[in-house]
Formats: sequence, structure tokens, C-alpha cells
Amino acid sequence: MEIETDEGVTGVGEAQVDIGFFGHALEEVQVAIEDYLGPQLIGKDPFDREYLMGLIDYRGNSCAKAGIDLALHDLIGKALGVPVSTLIGGRHRTRVPVALEIAGGPPEEMAKECLRFMDLGVRAFKPKIGGDPSRDADRLRAIREAVGPEVSIRADANQGYTPKEAIRLCRLAERYGIGLELLEQPVTAWDLQGMALVRRSVDTLIEADEGCYTIHDAMQIVRHEAADVLNIKIGKAGGLYHAKKIAAVAESAGLKCVLGTAFGLGVEMAAKLQLAASTAIVTDAVEFTEIGLHGSLLAAPFDERFALPLEDGCLPVPEGPGLGVTLAEAKVGEYTVRNGDE
Repeated sequence: MEIETDEGVTGVGEAQVDIGFFGHALEEVQVAIEDYLGPQLIGKDPFDREYLMGLIDYRGNSCAKAGIDLALHDLIGKALGVPVSTLIGGRHRTRVPVALEIAGGPPEEMAKECLRFMDLGVRAFKPKIGGDPSRDADRLRAIREAVGPEVSIRADANQGYTPKEAIRLCRLAERYGIGLELLEQPVTAWDLQGMALVRRSVDTLIEADEGCYTIHDAMQIVRHEAADVLNIKIGKAGGLYHAKKIAAVAESAGLKCVLGTAFGLGVEMAAKLQLAASTAIVTDAVEFTEIGLHGSLLAAPFDERFALPLEDGCLPVPEGPGLGVTLAEAKVGEYTVRNGDE
């Protein structure tokens, strides 16, 4: 999506669509932007970010709001001639380590997939687990034995355990010396007491994802002492503006943050790199599973920079004004579906 000004500056944003996780279908996001949220910005000053995001801050529609938010940040950065990271805190790093998610399956197959990506320069992984603590511990042990001691391993249970099962998984991982960096969302999102029990019972860091959409969710997690780490996704948070607020809540409580995968096609990836560069409490690797699944809609040289293989396991933070990337119009046209198309 684009936001144009009467002075000829255009900002480009990207709204993720994921009916399974974010709960937003393509048609819903499109209609929200074109018919309800977008029209409220017409005639307004794009520099008034807080006011503009307040205008459209209805309950839900986080992906639509994120697309608008990214376009506003891109526009302002271009108007001022500075990267978005400068607008939201400056830079504390210029290269960002990359983590990829690994689909669940037999232990040997998951380990083999990690080795395949290691050959492409990846040095951090997040296997998908949840359901059977003993089998999941075997999966994690197989991965650790395959990749060696220096590679980062996180695990995502996707709400797949009861609190006692999550405790068992963590204790097995600790007993096996897996060196699990963190366990993401081990129990159902609403069970903050259960999350707190898991956190108190194990040494492994516990991360909230599905339970942390908004700053209000983040505050409830802090009050219940339910997590050590908060997972921020730009589409889930509703854009960079709200993402930085969640990070501030985490920092005030002494927690860290992870930036999770959102399957962006280039613009969202650039935004995530700008966010990671400007947020000191974002811990270690940032999750970019999309680069192992599909290409981007970016023009050269960004299409190659945001792709495998990786140099030193990292992606570079774009240096140009705004989000720092350019779309390849031919690619965008190839995948564009217009009303009436079959």
C-alpha cells in the first residue's frame, strides 16, 4: 500500500494477512484500509503520527493499521532524508542475526533441515514443538547434536502444553544439556497463571507470543510475572509505533524482546530490520523464516541482500531514507489481483 502527499512524497507500507494467526483475511484488511482507516488520514499532516494512529486505533484490524503505520514511517523518513531507525531511536547495530523456524517432524528430519540451512549461513533456529514433552525433548536433542554447541536454539510450543507438560519439557531440555535459549508460548494465551507457574519452575526463559498483541497485553504479562521475553510482530502490534511501546513496557519491567516472523515480502522485512537496529532490548537473532520459503518483491540490490545465503548469519539494516528499500514494480504487477480478476 502507498500513502501520497501533495508535495510528491510517497510512503510504502505492507500489511500482513494471516487468517490463522492474526485472524485477518485479505479482503478484510483491504476493505479496512481502503474504506475505513485510510480515508481518515486524507488532508492530515503525516508527521502527526501519534494523532493519526489514534484516529484509526479501533479494536482489532492490527494488520491494516500496521500497513498504514509502515507507510507513514517510510514517508516521513523520505521527507526528512533519514532512515526509519533514526526516527524511532537511532541505531545500535547495522547487521542483524537471522533465525529461522523449523517445522515439526521426526527428530532426524528436523535436524537435517537445520543442517541444510546452516549450509546457507543460518546460525539460529526455532523448532516447532508442542504436544508430547518427551518426544519434543528428543527432537531438540537431535537438533543440538547435529548443529553443535555454538548455534542458537529456541523452541515454539504454540500453546501446545499444559503448564505441567511445559515444565517437564524444560526440565528434560535442561537435563539433556540442550542449551535452549527460550521456550515460546508453552501454554494457552489466556492462561497467565499457568505461564507464571512454568516460569517460576524452570531455568529456561519463557516467551509470550500469542498472549502479547497490545501494550495492554504486555502489562498484564508483566503484572502476572508470566514471561521473561515478549515476542513483538509488527502486524500483531499494529505497526512500529505500537511495537516501540511494547518494547518500552518490556524494558521498564526488565524483560527482553524477540522480533518474530511475519512472512513479509520485503517492506515488512525492512521495517523489522529498522526496528531491531533501533531497539537495544531486542535480544540476539530476529526471526525471518520467510527468506527460507519465498522471495521478496524488492528491487535490486535489496532482493539479493534479503535472501539466502547469508553473510555471517546476518541481514544488513537498510541505510537509505525511510524504510530504505524499493519495490520491483514488475514483480508487484505480476502478483497484483484487481477487482474482477479471476
